[in-house]
Amino acid sequence: MQAFVYKSLRKADTYVYLAARDDFTRLPEPLRTQLGDLGFVLEVALTPERRLAREDVEVVRGNLAARGFHIQFPPQPDSDERADA
Repeated sequence: MQAFVYKSLRKADTYVYLAARDDFTRLPEPLRTQLGDLGFVLEVALTPERRLAREDVEVVRGNLAARGFHIQFPPQPDSDERADA
């Protein structure tokens, strides 16, 4: 399964995976408004063996198959990390 990854130019560290290149019509209008302009980052083959840095590849594949998109939000601060600082 191919995925096309875009970075939100309004929301830091927020990425959109699309099943079809430039098919922004799959994104609900309120979400498109929140994310603002999206810049193309890369095209990637999402195989079951593929590892993604911050997402479960099976969740991404499932969302792409069901909705045509997947949103990767910024990582949440971990309370353990803050305690070490």
